[in-house]
Amino acid sequence: MKGFWHDAVEFFPILMNGVALTIVVTIGSLLLSTVLGLIWAMMRVSGIKALSMLSASLINVIRGIPIIVLLFYLYFVMPDLGVTLSALQAAILGLGIAYSAYQAENFRAGIEAIDKGQIEAAQSIGMGWWLTMRRVVLPQAVRIVLPPYGNVMIMMLKDSSQASTITVAELALQGKLIASSTFKNTSVFTLVALMYLTMSIPLILLVRHFEKRAGKK
Repeated sequence: MKGFWHDAVEFFPILMNGVALTIVVTIGSLLLSTVLGLIWAMMRVSGIKALSMLSASLINVIRGIPIIVLLFYLYFVMPDLGVTLSALQAAILGLGIAYSAYQAENFRAGIEAIDKGQIEAAQSIGMGWWLTMRRVVLPQAVRIVLPPYGNVMIMMLKDSSQASTITVAELALQGKLIASSTFKNTSVFTLVALMYLTMSIPLILLVRHFEKRAGKK
Protein backbone atom coordinates (compact mmCIF):
# COMPACT_ATOMS: atom_id res chain seq x y z
CA MET A 1 0.00 0.00 0.00
CA LYS A 2 2.88 2.33 0.81
CA GLY A 3 4.27 1.68 -2.65
CA PHE A 4 0.96 2.64 -4.24
CA TRP A 5 0.85 6.01 -2.47
CA HIS A 6 4.44 6.68 -3.50
CA ASP A 7 3.56 5.89 -7.13
CA ALA A 8 0.40 7.97 -6.88
CA VAL A 9 2.35 11.04 -5.82
CA GLU A 10 4.84 10.49 -8.64
CA PHE A 11 2.34 9.83 -11.43
CA PHE A 12 -0.50 12.13 -10.36
CA PRO A 13 0.79 15.31 -12.09
CA ILE A 14 1.24 13.47 -15.40
CA LEU A 15 -2.19 11.86 -15.19
CA MET A 16 -3.74 15.25 -14.42
CA ASN A 17 -2.68 16.38 -17.90
CA GLY A 18 -4.74 13.49 -19.19
CA VAL A 19 -7.65 14.49 -16.96
CA ALA A 20 -7.64 17.97 -18.49
CA LEU A 21 -7.90 16.52 -22.01
CA THR A 22 -10.57 14.06 -20.87
CA ILE A 23 -12.67 16.97 -19.60
CA VAL A 24 -12.14 18.94 -22.83
CA VAL A 25 -13.19 15.97 -24.97
CA THR A 26 -16.21 15.24 -22.75
CA ILE A 27 -17.50 18.83 -22.65
CA GLY A 28 -16.87 19.44 -26.34
CA SER A 29 -18.57 16.26 -27.48
CA LEU A 30 -21.42 16.77 -25.00
CA LEU A 31 -22.19 20.21 -26.42
CA LEU A 32 -21.99 18.95 -30.00
CA SER A 33 -24.15 15.89 -29.30
CA THR A 34 -26.74 18.09 -27.56
CA VAL A 35 -27.04 20.47 -30.50
CA LEU A 36 -27.13 17.70 -33.12
CA GLY A 37 -29.46 15.54 -31.02
CA LEU A 38 -31.91 18.40 -30.63
CA ILE A 39 -31.82 19.01 -34.39
CA TRP A 40 -32.47 15.32 -35.15
CA ALA A 41 -35.30 15.24 -32.58
CA MET A 42 -36.97 18.37 -33.94
CA MET A 43 -36.82 16.89 -37.43
CA ARG A 44 -38.45 13.68 -36.16
CA VAL A 45 -41.40 15.51 -34.58
CA SER A 46 -41.72 18.22 -37.23
CA GLY A 47 -44.64 16.49 -38.92
CA ILE A 48 -42.83 16.75 -42.26
CA LYS A 49 -42.46 13.20 -43.57
CA ALA A 50 -39.24 13.81 -45.51
CA LEU A 51 -37.49 15.41 -42.53
CA SER A 52 -38.75 12.71 -40.17
CA MET A 53 -37.52 9.91 -42.43
CA LEU A 54 -34.16 11.63 -42.96
CA SER A 55 -33.69 12.05 -39.22
CA ALA A 56 -34.67 8.43 -38.49
CA SER A 57 -32.23 7.21 -41.15
CA LEU A 58 -29.37 9.34 -39.80
CA ILE A 59 -30.01 8.12 -36.26
CA ASN A 60 -30.05 4.47 -37.33
CA VAL A 61 -26.84 4.86 -39.33
CA ILE A 62 -25.04 6.62 -36.49
CA ARG A 63 -26.19 4.04 -33.93
CA GLY A 64 -25.05 1.23 -36.21
CA ILE A 65 -21.43 2.44 -36.47
CA PRO A 66 -19.09 1.69 -33.52
CA ILE A 67 -17.56 4.81 -31.99
CA ILE A 68 -14.03 3.57 -32.59
CA VAL A 69 -14.74 3.08 -36.32
CA LEU A 70 -16.19 6.58 -36.53
CA LEU A 71 -13.08 7.99 -34.85
CA PHE A 72 -10.80 6.10 -37.23
CA TYR A 73 -12.79 7.34 -40.22
CA LEU A 74 -12.62 10.97 -39.15
CA TYR A 75 -8.93 10.87 -38.25
CA PHE A 76 -7.46 8.54 -40.87
CA VAL A 77 -9.88 8.63 -43.83
CA MET A 78 -10.99 12.26 -43.96
CA PRO A 79 -7.47 13.50 -44.87
CA ASP A 80 -7.72 11.38 -48.04
CA LEU A 81 -10.85 13.38 -48.86
CA GLY A 82 -9.09 16.69 -48.31
CA VAL A 83 -10.27 17.34 -44.72
CA THR A 84 -7.56 17.10 -42.08
CA LEU A 85 -8.56 17.14 -38.42
CA SER A 86 -6.37 17.16 -35.35
CA ALA A 87 -6.73 14.17 -33.04
CA LEU A 88 -8.60 16.32 -30.50
CA GLN A 89 -10.98 17.70 -33.15
CA ALA A 90 -11.66 14.22 -34.50
CA ALA A 91 -12.32 12.90 -30.98
CA ILE A 92 -14.82 15.65 -30.15
CA LEU A 93 -16.51 15.39 -33.53
CA GLY A 94 -16.65 11.59 -33.47
CA LEU A 95 -18.03 11.28 -29.94
CA GLY A 96 -20.40 14.18 -30.53
CA ILE A 97 -21.84 12.58 -33.66
CA ALA A 98 -22.02 9.13 -32.07
CA TYR A 99 -23.89 10.34 -29.01
CA SER A 100 -26.17 12.69 -30.96
CA ALA A 101 -28.27 9.66 -31.93
CA TYR A 102 -28.90 8.77 -28.27
CA GLN A 103 -29.50 12.39 -27.36
CA ALA A 104 -32.03 12.64 -30.20
CA GLU A 105 -34.03 9.69 -28.88
CA ASN A 106 -34.01 11.19 -25.36
CA PHE A 107 -35.18 14.56 -26.64
CA ARG A 108 -37.84 13.00 -28.87
CA ALA A 109 -39.21 10.98 -25.96
CA GLY A 110 -39.33 14.12 -23.82
CA ILE A 111 -41.13 16.11 -26.50
CA GLU A 112 -43.67 13.37 -27.20
CA ALA A 113 -44.38 13.02 -23.48
CA ILE A 114 -45.94 16.50 -23.39
CA ASP A 115 -49.72 16.50 -23.34
CA LYS A 116 -51.05 17.03 -26.86
CA GLY A 117 -53.77 19.24 -25.42
CA GLN A 118 -51.21 21.87 -24.50
CA ILE A 119 -49.91 21.95 -28.05
CA GLU A 120 -53.43 22.24 -29.46
CA ALA A 121 -54.25 25.03 -27.00
CA ALA A 122 -51.11 26.95 -27.97
CA GLN A 123 -51.87 26.61 -31.67
CA SER A 124 -55.49 27.65 -31.12
CA ILE A 125 -54.35 31.04 -29.84
CA GLY A 126 -52.23 31.61 -32.92
CA MET A 127 -48.83 30.18 -31.96
CA GLY A 128 -46.92 28.65 -34.85
CA TRP A 129 -45.10 25.31 -34.64
CA TRP A 130 -41.73 26.78 -33.70
CA LEU A 131 -43.18 29.22 -31.14
CA THR A 132 -45.18 26.40 -29.56
CA MET A 133 -42.02 24.30 -29.30
CA ARG A 134 -39.97 27.13 -27.83
CA ARG A 135 -42.48 28.42 -25.30
CA VAL A 136 -44.62 25.42 -24.41
CA VAL A 137 -43.03 22.08 -25.30
CA LEU A 138 -39.26 22.41 -24.87
CA PRO A 139 -39.26 24.01 -21.38
CA GLN A 140 -41.29 21.06 -20.09
CA ALA A 141 -39.40 18.46 -22.12
CA VAL A 142 -36.10 19.63 -20.63
CA ARG A 143 -37.23 18.59 -17.14
CA ILE A 144 -38.23 15.17 -18.44
CA VAL A 145 -34.96 14.48 -20.25
CA LEU A 146 -32.60 15.67 -17.49
CA PRO A 147 -32.14 12.23 -15.84
CA PRO A 148 -31.27 10.39 -19.10
CA TYR A 149 -29.20 13.40 -20.17
CA GLY A 150 -27.16 13.00 -17.00
CA ASN A 151 -26.63 9.32 -17.78
CA VAL A 152 -25.35 10.30 -21.23
CA MET A 153 -22.83 12.64 -19.58
CA ILE A 154 -21.51 9.77 -17.46
CA MET A 155 -21.24 7.41 -20.43
CA MET A 156 -19.56 10.08 -22.51
CA LEU A 157 -17.00 10.74 -19.78
CA LYS A 158 -16.06 7.06 -19.76
CA ASP A 159 -16.17 6.68 -23.55
CA SER A 160 -13.80 9.63 -23.91
CA SER A 161 -11.13 6.99 -23.26
CA GLN A 162 -11.71 5.78 -26.82
CA ALA A 163 -10.06 8.98 -28.02
CA SER A 164 -6.79 7.33 -27.00
CA THR A 165 -7.10 5.12 -30.10
CA ILE A 166 -6.38 8.18 -32.29
CA THR A 167 -3.51 9.42 -30.09
CA VAL A 168 -5.41 11.91 -27.90
CA ALA A 169 -3.34 11.84 -24.71
CA GLU A 170 -6.31 11.78 -22.35
CA LEU A 171 -6.35 9.95 -19.02
CA ALA A 172 -6.47 6.38 -20.35
CA LEU A 173 -3.61 6.88 -22.80
CA GLN A 174 -1.50 8.71 -20.22
CA GLY A 175 -1.98 5.76 -17.89
CA LYS A 176 -1.05 3.29 -20.62
CA LEU A 177 2.12 5.23 -21.48
CA ILE A 178 3.21 5.41 -17.84
CA ALA A 179 2.48 1.72 -17.27
CA SER A 180 4.40 0.66 -20.38
CA SER A 181 7.47 2.65 -19.31
CA THR A 182 7.46 1.81 -15.59
CA PHE A 183 5.79 -1.65 -15.61
CA LYS A 184 3.79 -0.56 -12.55
CA ASN A 185 0.50 -1.67 -14.03
CA THR A 186 -1.35 -2.19 -10.75
CA SER A 187 -0.51 1.23 -9.32
CA VAL A 188 -1.08 3.12 -12.55
CA PHE A 189 -4.40 1.62 -13.58
CA THR A 190 -5.74 1.64 -10.03
CA LEU A 191 -4.99 5.36 -9.96
CA VAL A 192 -6.58 5.85 -13.39
CA ALA A 193 -9.71 4.01 -12.26
CA LEU A 194 -9.93 6.13 -9.10
CA MET A 195 -9.57 9.32 -11.13
CA TYR A 196 -12.38 8.28 -13.50
CA LEU A 197 -14.50 7.40 -10.47
CA THR A 198 -13.78 10.76 -8.86
CA MET A 199 -14.98 12.54 -12.00
CA SER A 200 -18.04 10.29 -12.33
CA ILE A 201 -19.36 10.47 -8.76
CA PRO A 202 -20.52 14.13 -8.94
CA LEU A 203 -22.35 13.31 -12.19
CA ILE A 204 -23.93 10.22 -10.61
CA LEU A 205 -25.15 12.32 -7.66
CA LEU A 206 -26.44 14.96 -10.07
CA VAL A 207 -28.42 12.33 -12.01
CA ARG A 208 -29.87 11.00 -8.75
CA HIS A 209 -30.93 14.53 -7.83
CA PHE A 210 -32.65 14.99 -11.19
CA GLU A 211 -34.41 11.64 -10.83
CA LYS A 212 -35.71 12.52 -7.35
CA ARG A 213 -36.98 15.89 -8.59
CA ALA A 214 -38.68 14.25 -11.55
CA GLY A 215 -40.25 11.65 -9.26
CA LYS A 216 -41.86 14.33 -7.10
CA LYS A 217 -43.72 15.87 -10.06
